[in-house]
Amino acid sequence: MTKATTATDSFVPASETASQLFDNWFDPIESGLRERVRGFIEEMIRGELDAALDRPRYGRAKNADGGPTSLVGHRHGSRTRSLTGSFGKTEITVPRARLQTRDGTTTEWHSQVLRSYQRRTLTVDALIASAYLAGTNTRRVRRALAALFRDGVSKDIVSRVWRKIKSDWDAWNGRSLANEPIVRLILDGTVVRVRLDRKSTAISLLVVIGVRADGQKVLLAVRHMGGESTEAWRTVLDDLIARGLRPPAFLIVDGAPGLEKAIGAVWDGVPVQRCTVHKHRNLLAHAPERLHEEIGADYTDMIYAATPEDIAMRRKAFIRKWRLKHRAVADSLEEASDRLFTFAQLPPSQWRSARTTNAIERLHEEFKRRIKTQTVLPSAETAAMLFWALLASGQINMRKVDGWQTLATTTIDQPIDLAA
Repeated sequence: MTKATTATDSFVPASETASQLFDNWFDPIESGLRERVRGFIEEMIRGELDAALDRPRYGRAKNADGGPTSLVGHRHGSRTRSLTGSFGKTEITVPRARLQTRDGTTTEWHSQVLRSYQRRTLTVDALIASAYLAGTNTRRVRRALAALFRDGVSKDIVSRVWRKIKSDWDAWNGRSLANEPIVRLILDGTVVRVRLDRKSTAISLLVVIGVRADGQKVLLAVRHMGGESTEAWRTVLDDLIARGLRPPAFLIVDGAPGLEKAIGAVWDGVPVQRCTVHKHRNLLAHAPERLHEEIGADYTDMIYAATPEDIAMRRKAFIRKWRLKHRAVADSLEEASDRLFTFAQLPPSQWRSARTTNAIERLHEEFKRRIKTQTVLPSAETAAMLFWALLASGQINMRKVDGWQTLATTTIDQPIDLAA
């Protein structure tokens, strides 16, 4: 008769079972993958050294006549380097060599494939940085990535990666803008929730995108502020000017009163375009829902008219109609004044990119999509850094603006009088 199995005998922690199960499944695959990766990296480094010495191992270099050339260096053994990547931690055998210099001395050869003191791939650093920016501390990052890197990520590694990201962020915020050929600015803010004094607090991220003379968009600033007041925007604009940013030829804004006052104080006279999408939302907010479709149709016909003359005619018709039907809508449109139609002073090829702050709005949407699993970010600076990191890491790329070929033409020869 077999012995009965007790509950104590049969109990195995679920986490341990899962770990053993996955280890059994994937260990051979992981081992083979790691071996392939190691062999590939070692072969690249050996090829790099062959090129530096102008000959393969155990081979002799030959000149154009087929004869031996003077040696440029010699191999002398190898050393082992540890490298942590998305494939885990592995040991790489790196060949060593001495290269002859012009003055007759020799110097140690260094691989460019595997840089000196490099212990991690860029993918690993990116994963560590993104986990840290997501709001975890060094201990939690290490624990979260331990299974992936087989305990190859220590607390010190996480701290070093974070310090590198922080130094890059500080350098980016202090860089000179004197040589940036910026011709247009797009400015907007977005609200995020962060942890401040252990409480969830709403703050504003003030974002500035520049458009270069060749049409390429580039992030110029992202600052965390308490709100979008005139003082907050002046702080951002004054910093850009102090770092050498020249006055732009055209500005696109969301219509925030604080921003417009700040712009008037530093760049009075520069053409300003109010975002037509923001104004559309404002018009709908001033009317009952049953009128929204009709307002939207009339507004679209006006904003997307083919010529400045058509825009001016439809603007007057819009105001006459809605003064009678729902005056608050007409008053809201008039509040934007001519700044809602500044785009009509540009060549038509630029109208699409000049009407709205959509370039920043898309960044806001992508940023919030990335953080939607976190109801509260750990700090205000982390929120700004995470926004910057999406672009700095290449996770988001910005293309050229529509109509960039005509950016050198700032206004049409005879601007149309758009006064209603």
